[in-house]
Amino acid sequence: MSSPTYKTAPVPSKKMPTGIPYIVGNEAAERFSYYGMRGILVVFMTQYMLNSEGMDDHMSDQQASTYFHLFVAACYFFPLLGSIISDIFWGKYRTILVLSMVYCFGHLALAIDETRTGLLIGLTLIAIGAGGIKPCVSAHVGDQFGSQNQHLLSRVFGWFYLSINMGAFVSSLLIPVILEEYGPHYAFGLPGVLMLIATILFWLGRNEFVHIPASGWKKFRSETFSREGMQALLNLCVLFYVFLPVFWSLFDQTGSSWVLQGQKMNLKLGEYVLNPAQMQALNPLFILLLVPTFTYLIYPLIEKVFPLTPLRKISIGFFVASASFAISALLESWINRTPDNPPHIFWQAVPYLVLTSAEVMVSITCLEFSYTQAPKSIKSFIMSLFWLAVTVGNLLTAGVNKINMIDKNRSYLEGANYFWFFSGLMLVAAILFVFVAQRYKGKNYIQDDGTDESQATAEGIQVQ
Repeated sequence: MSSPTYKTAPVPSKKMPTGIPYIVGNEAAERFSYYGMRGILVVFMTQYMLNSEGMDDHMSDQQASTYFHLFVAACYFFPLLGSIISDIFWGKYRTILVLSMVYCFGHLALAIDETRTGLLIGLTLIAIGAGGIKPCVSAHVGDQFGSQNQHLLSRVFGWFYLSINMGAFVSSLLIPVILEEYGPHYAFGLPGVLMLIATILFWLGRNEFVHIPASGWKKFRSETFSREGMQALLNLCVLFYVFLPVFWSLFDQTGSSWVLQGQKMNLKLGEYVLNPAQMQALNPLFILLLVPTFTYLIYPLIEKVFPLTPLRKISIGFFVASASFAISALLESWINRTPDNPPHIFWQAVPYLVLTSAEVMVSITCLEFSYTQAPKSIKSFIMSLFWLAVTVGNLLTAGVNKINMIDKNRSYLEGANYFWFFSGLMLVAAILFVFVAQRYKGKNYIQDDGTDESQATAEGIQVQ
């Protein structure tokens, strides 16, 4: 591999940076690999997993759900490691390239070994690779912009998120079918091939990217522990560790409790029997439809009523997320009332639509907000704190499921009560967040070839 041509700062321009297509294409292929693999994990653990002798070694629903959320938690813990390597030692480009290779080996382990050993090795390597590159990729997007084209940043983060969901949509439909028709080797193998393509595509864009060099330990430490850096960390940590984890504890259950709920519903579509894991494709499909709808219709309409700041978008999104699990609770009650004639699984499209609307308002907004609120030398580190909130949220879900398994004879949260619990938890968090958001103050930081151009902002004025 030849060395990339390093640009140390964004070239002031009103045009779209030339490296963006490589980043967006890389993200689409990488997200295909991740969501394709993740989407079949619970089904694999409960229906396909073998022991070393080739005999069935399946997990219970609650056990699989717990392992699933622990894996997701690990995926969003390792951004902390990746950000430190990136900001202090290697820089974003090299960190992404090296950890992408680790990611590929994780897919290989899942594809060749159907036992718990293969599962452990594969998921560990994927957690390190997928988690390690996550804060670097999103920060790398922002690094391509300077003061003269920063107005394009929101548009590109929208494209970035659309690429994530395009990859997720295709894989969520395709990979469950491959699992049923051809088995785990091919179902886990195809995501591995896409991850390899993602890695190659990223390498091909090496000479088009703006490369912000690693700041080194001295600058990282001085900026992180400066008064300004500590204030940014304090401001964002309240958001990341108190409120966002509750949202993610709900959102990532589309891969666990919603799949398990779907298994109890009517899966017939004419002569075809749907796989409940395929319903996860609704989320990226709705993202593709809702991002432009919110951008060009819903947000402008709200702006006519009151200024729609980022923190207000997040507040509304939290309330909407609570409503999605209330709908899931009603569906669960319906299933329990009519076990011999359950509702069709397409009814899950309603909570999916509501939860995806919440995602548009919360996740996309937080992604851009985290980048712009981070001082220049610690942008990857701040982005890792955003993703670490997903870890905390999934640990919360895993903890609830673990408590449910303490007494083997009964569950503390059964049926609809399980979904009502998370709906209520999100509602409480949403109400509290409204009061915190009104008191938030921060600064915007954009990478540029000059000194920091920071703009004081406050929710009372408007966080840009």
